Amino acid sequence: MQAMGFQRPSSYKQKQQSVPKTAKEVEDQGDSFINTRIPYLSPTTNEPIAFDSYYNSWVAEHPSALGSFDRMMKASKGKTIAVFLDYDGTLSHIVDDPDRAFMSDEMRGAVREVAKLFPTAIISGRSREKVKDFVKLSNVYYAGSHGMDIMAPARPRKYNDGKHQTVALDKKESEVLFQPAKKFLPAIQEIFTILEEKTKKIQGARVEDNSFCISVHFRQVRKEDYGMLEEKVKSVVENYPEFHLTEGKMVLEVRPSIDWNKGHALEYLLDTLGFSSSAGDVLPLYIGDDRTDEDAFKVIRSRGGQGYPIIVSSAPKDTSASYSLRDPSEVLAFLLRLGKSRKASSSSRSLARFGGFR
Repeated sequence: MQAMGFQRPSSYKQKQQSVPKTAKEVEDQGDSFINTRIPYLSPTTNEPIAFDSYYNSWVAEHPSALGSFDRMMKASKGKTIAVFLDYDGTLSHIVDDPDRAFMSDEMRGAVREVAKLFPTAIISGRSREKVKDFVKLSNVYYAGSHGMDIMAPARPRKYNDGKHQTVALDKKESEVLFQPAKKFLPAIQEIFTILEEKTKKIQGARVEDNSFCISVHFRQVRKEDYGMLEEKVKSVVENYPEFHLTEGKMVLEVRPSIDWNKGHALEYLLDTLGFSSSAGDVLPLYIGDDRTDEDAFKVIRSRGGQGYPIIVSSAPKDTSASYSLRDPSEVLAFLLRLGKSRKASSSSRSLARFGGFR
């Protein structure tokens, strides 16, 4: 059964192998890791299958953002980079229990440093409060519920690249900027309560309240129970014409039917930062791993190459992203390099100003 285009969970698994866990290990292995060919197991024979040509052709179209880093930074010279990051599968690994999708201290440090140098936002399907609890940083924007709940940094932050000088103002400890689906909150709570009751007997099913949307996780649901879970969720949503059902990574999501997604959130944040009228001067950089991030990728692609949409995936997939990273360890390495490159650039300008270079 594939109602609404949803697919049953697959048993197609990546073969376990030694993969670097820290940014230093990634950097130490360099291109030898970036170009590693990851074998996959056949779902029927459990034997390795040929994957090289398919994956290599996909990487040729979506080159590694690590391997392309110097070229990307060269093209950004004289422009402002604005950083947008998904959370699950990007800053943290995908895990069976969504409440345990913790980011590492090293990743948190890398995001903190990047946010000191560039306007930075976390755009997640999680509720704003949940993703904020995971990230635990006060110098970033948070856009929860796929961008339907946006909050400014808790502390004023000035970004000055010589052309733009942007200040994120905050009157209180936190400031909610935008909530386009606020009128749907009572109905969302009603749907959440009904879904909890309807799905409680399905082993492994979990309903998560993400404030302006509802996530029904099925990562731990048995394959034979998935059809029943999908039918139950559909039967509830059908009674609420102002809502619709979408699919993410092992999750069904109930959202208000408004014209708003992560792409709109990206545009709103750029406008808030004062960059809407200077498309040629700002380069939005968006890193995400899910199909919900495709809306943001498309927005960046529509800017005529002025920006970097980066997909996080170790397997080929249809995407509007221009570049790729394999997993959160490569995201970490990329963010560390991004911070170091701006610091190095600033140091070079300072040295040149004082006669440090001849």
